[in-house]
Amino acid sequence: QVQLVESGGGLVQAGGSLRLSCTASGRFNSINTMGWYRQAPGKLRELVATITNGDSTNYADSVKGRFTISRDNAKNTVYLQMNSLKPEDTAVYYCNARGVMTYWGKGTLVTVSS
Repeated sequence: QVQLVESGGGLVQAGGSLRLSCTASGRFNSINTMGWYRQAPGKLRELVATITNGDSTNYADSVKGRFTISRDNAKNTVYLQMNSLKPEDTAVYYCNARGVMTYWGKGTLVTVSS
């Protein structure tokens, strides 16, 4: 079992920055990819960014060049640095861990005002 706890969400003006953190605990030896997804009101959950154990990254086209995913293995933490935020980035952001099984955090709300 893997537990994921997100933090760092909040309210920010358009053009601003936020950094989300996701700390994993439990039996995560089987996890090979961690990532961030988001779900805006009335929309489906969508991929934002992923990072593998080999540090390969993947980004949604809508965030390329603005968001950066990284990890600190010593702290069992994955980060999402979000710059140049836009109102359309407003959503609940969920941490995800994938391996033999898939795990989700409870989410953290990011609100970008215009």
